[in-house]
Amino acid sequence: MSIRSYGTRIALLSIMSLALLAGCIVESPPPTTPTTQPSVPSEHVDPSWRFPATPSTPQEPLPSIVDVVSEVRPAVVSVMTEMVAYDLFSQAYTQEAAGSGIIIDSNGYIITNHHVVQNAKDIQIELHDGTTYRATVVGTDPLTDLAVIRAEASGLPFARLGQSGDLAVGEWVVAIGNALGEGISASEGIVSRLDVSVTVGGNRLRDLIQTTAAINPGNSGGPLSNMAGEVIGINSVKVATIGVEGMGYAIAIDGARPIVQSLINQGYVIRPWLGVSLYTVDRFTARVNQLSVEEGALIVEVSSRSPASEAGLQRGDVIVEFDGKPIRNTDDLLQAIIASEVGAAVEVGYVRQQDHLTTTVQLRESPAPWD
Repeated sequence: MSIRSYGTRIALLSIMSLALLAGCIVESPPPTTPTTQPSVPSEHVDPSWRFPATPSTPQEPLPSIVDVVSEVRPAVVSVMTEMVAYDLFSQAYTQEAAGSGIIIDSNGYIITNHHVVQNAKDIQIELHDGTTYRATVVGTDPLTDLAVIRAEASGLPFARLGQSGDLAVGEWVVAIGNALGEGISASEGIVSRLDVSVTVGGNRLRDLIQTTAAINPGNSGGPLSNMAGEVIGINSVKVATIGVEGMGYAIAIDGARPIVQSLINQGYVIRPWLGVSLYTVDRFTARVNQLSVEEGALIVEVSSRSPASEAGLQRGDVIVEFDGKPIRNTDDLLQAIIASEVGAAVEVGYVRQQDHLTTTVQLRESPAPWD
């Protein structure tokens, strides 16, 4: 098997795909669909948008879970999508899926998960009272599994966002969403762990809240609320393994805020950009591709006119060090790049055939997905 055969399993560092264990519910067997990027920015990108003002003093806990659900539920929506899929004979057909979302301002901006709207050609949202609206994607961030869509409506009820940094292990929380595509429902639980990282489909999600509240297919993109009726997380994934129960995860709202802000303001998230597609090197990869190292990040593709290209990096090189940090896999490299600054000149150590070499890369802003 050659490096080329691995390429279909790779994503650009700035645009990584997810394959979640419990996400939107799909109404037909999952096919292979190409990931497409928008050709133009959304008409709903708004550089001046800011989160609605929230009270400066902490909200008092509501008397019961019933009150929490009554407070949050009007702002929770079911997200129904249609996408073009392909069967084994490359014949196109329409596939339907369902997820959840949370309205964050009265003009229809809605937070959901990237994997809920990925490749969607048509999106409908349904309010708790049965009213439906068409929606369009404003921007998505595969790296954090977050997306913003906007409904063609105004005057909508919207949720209050809390501070996930104030959470404590053992605190009661409520997950609300379109579980199993059956309509909006609620489940209660506690915060089990904070600041959790989970590897899903080769991508590592960070800054997660682990909860015992049931997060089932269809819940993805819906809110995890505290007992004051504030959204403190965006439900994303669960561990679905025999013998494992009560391990659902939500993206902490403190980390989600700046991502959402960027998606609405400019349609994508700006990060330092190297401009390569990668695959993690292990013993099998090293043997098949006749590499001289068994750890590192194998370069599968170098974008033209990228920082990597200008620094002389090539397809087949294995990055083993970045800015003085050892690189054992693609996640190590991704986190090292994110921790850097746009414009920084960084020394990169790499292996080409049998030679251990170094070069200096000047990182730039990640390009817009429609460029």
